[in-house]
Amino acid sequence: MAKQVQEAYICAATRLPIGKSGRGYYKNTRPDELLVRAIQAAMAQVPGLDPAAIEDAIVGCSFPEGEQGMNIARVGAVLSGLPNTVGGVTVNRYCASGITALQMAADRIRVGEAEVMIAAGVESMSMVPMGGNKPSMSPSIFEQDANIGLAYGMGLTAEKVAQQWKISREAQDEFALQSHLRALAAIEAGHFKDEMTPFEIIERIPDLATGEISLKKRLVDTDEGPRKDTSLEGLAKLKPVFAAPKDPTGKATGMGSVTAGNSSQTSDGAGALIVASEAAVKRFGLTPLARFVSFAVRGVPPEIMGIGPIEAIPAALRMAGISAADLGWVELNEAFAAQSLAVLNDLDSKGIVLDRSKVNPNGGAIALGHPLGATGAIRAASVIHGLRRTGAKYGMVTMCVGAGQGAAGILERV
Repeated sequence: MAKQVQEAYICAATRLPIGKSGRGYYKNTRPDELLVRAIQAAMAQVPGLDPAAIEDAIVGCSFPEGEQGMNIARVGAVLSGLPNTVGGVTVNRYCASGITALQMAADRIRVGEAEVMIAAGVESMSMVPMGGNKPSMSPSIFEQDANIGLAYGMGLTAEKVAQQWKISREAQDEFALQSHLRALAAIEAGHFKDEMTPFEIIERIPDLATGEISLKKRLVDTDEGPRKDTSLEGLAKLKPVFAAPKDPTGKATGMGSVTAGNSSQTSDGAGALIVASEAAVKRFGLTPLARFVSFAVRGVPPEIMGIGPIEAIPAALRMAGISAADLGWVELNEAFAAQSLAVLNDLDSKGIVLDRSKVNPNGGAIALGHPLGATGAIRAASVIHGLRRTGAKYGMVTMCVGAGQGAAGILERV
């Protein structure tokens, strides 16, 4: 059995501004273009690195088909200008795809099988919708009630979590408002500058009279999701979209509290990190930003997939040999306010208390957006630069995962 023989250090970490899917920045931008920009930006942060030393590029993507199919990791590596000797593999753990890519890259180094790796994540929900272009469920899923949760839409799982963990609509809306307020404050303070790489949007506008195509270029450097007009009053007016408060007979269902306003935004984005061994750090004169410490994934019932971090976080902390009190920055993916609050409250009851001021201090997916398979890589960059800005030692990226999983990765500032 392979054992850890060396440490894995993250020497570059960046992400693109997150765009709204379908109508935002990147509605006409291919996901491989987003990935290429993220990889090139990460490489620019390590000018001393010989690209030929890179073993592989591991890229997370939740729905790797269509424009983000054809092994987008290999496509992205080649189009980024990396040598043909650099491999590429696309991995899918839905919302945890990006952090899984980082874990896999770090593990290759930690067991001595590689010296330098690229870990990244990319998702265009504008071009490939939730569920993909041709969803097809196995009929076997519906043969046993215990498996039907695999076919649930994510919103319905959030409703079930809200019902079981008694998360009120008011609490969800307050959590959503806080996400926007924190994100807007972070933008105003410039807290995203170190982790973000601007992206040039190129729009091609045809002239039907002449047949000529003109190019319109603009640089985007700010996340598109946070809204200054968000208010509790406005959030309270939104209707539930995943479950009705009453059944057809008028009987209360105990559900109907999850709305578009207290759910994560569907988004487009990409992030990339460069991971290296201590020997490679010395050979190429790299500056480590963080050490990869631990990772855990745990399964939970699919119909309440949102509680996954409840199981993954204690395991990751245990493997890291630290407590929740040691965490100075936590990126808890806000798939839904309901599941985020259920995770925090449940962990509180078990003595694993996450300081709320250190959980998503710059806002979360409700405000900033959630480009599925890219989120883990994006939020790893957020943790790394957040730790460096604040001087805190340990940080964590954690999220629930569709079909019933939870993942958590812990990083240490160096």
